[in-house]
Amino acid sequence: MKYLDEYRDPALAVKLLAELHATATRPWAVMEVCGGQTHTLVRQGIDELLPAGIRMIHGPGCPVCVTPLEVIDKALAIAARPEVIFTSYGDMLRVPGSAGDLLGVRARGGDVRVVYTPLDAVRIARQHPDREVVFFAVGFETTAPANAMAVRYAADAGIGNFSVLVSHVLVPPAITALLDAPDNQVQGFLAAGHVCAVMGWTEYEPIAARYRVPIVVTGFEPLDLLEGILMAVRQLEQGRSEVENQYARAVRRTGNTAAQEVVRRVFRVTERNWRGIGPIPTSGLALAAEFSAYDADTRFATTGVRTEENPDCIAGAILRGTKLPTDCAAYGTRCTPRTPLGAPMVSAEGTCAAFHNSGRRPAPSTVEEIG
Repeated sequence: MKYLDEYRDPALAVKLLAELHATATRPWAVMEVCGGQTHTLVRQGIDELLPAGIRMIHGPGCPVCVTPLEVIDKALAIAARPEVIFTSYGDMLRVPGSAGDLLGVRARGGDVRVVYTPLDAVRIARQHPDREVVFFAVGFETTAPANAMAVRYAADAGIGNFSVLVSHVLVPPAITALLDAPDNQVQGFLAAGHVCAVMGWTEYEPIAARYRVPIVVTGFEPLDLLEGILMAVRQLEQGRSEVENQYARAVRRTGNTAAQEVVRRVFRVTERNWRGIGPIPTSGLALAAEFSAYDADTRFATTGVRTEENPDCIAGAILRGTKLPTDCAAYGTRCTPRTPLGAPMVSAEGTCAAFHNSGRRPAPSTVEEIG
């Protein structure tokens, strides 16, 4: 299969692993930012094949996981209103809020629908002029252009019964926040290739220079990740801290400038609260003043929503890369993909789901468990 098997060739994987073992002379900790990369690493067992001193830290790059609890609760409140058709990508429907999820709202009679693009939501609004149609606009820089286009399309077409509940987050400020944290352990990064396909990598250059960390723009296939790790380790061994591009088949330094322009037109940069991490300055997008009439948050006055995180969930530490899912007492028992306590066990890009679906289990801690 052209353009797929090429990036899963076992012989090339063995060659890259051998080169990595020959390159690494001391321990290094490298974070893959994207949850999609985490799933490939864990599913393929790549993290277990690396030289003993090379440790992969799983980052906060799952947009479903970092959508703050208060926004989930606002979504639940809006979706329960009788005049609302609430639309969302499917992976948001099972993310737990303080008291349930969107599937629960639908089971109780709420009109919650799965869409595949935000323009589907605009189309529903046009078909139902007597209803209010809300789209749950979450994600990183990758989904922001399509969501911005939906708002512009609705505005240009004069569709007044459409609005968006916005919870967009931006990667570079999150990397900076992780590096500023007192318990930071990350020495190099694999940047998410799809984010950089939109935004390029110019934003990463001052971060690499200021914190003296290598950042390698990396794809999502097994050979992409092995090569990206090798490039990061090679920089660490040589004392370099540059931005390099492993994902050259999809990413240019300046990214997709047309997509960036529509995002700048419709959104403005703002502080954003990350679930499990907390507020990060300039790490989010909100609607610009010109499009504020399409803001579901103000249209439905959701300011009184109360939030309460499950105290048994350690998703915050997992998203910061300071703990593994197998460190959680609830992992695999009270918290499973069918009964999730936190978003990382729900999302297709969540670290907890990646571990659980790959059969990772906590290390035995007692003689009886060891057998």
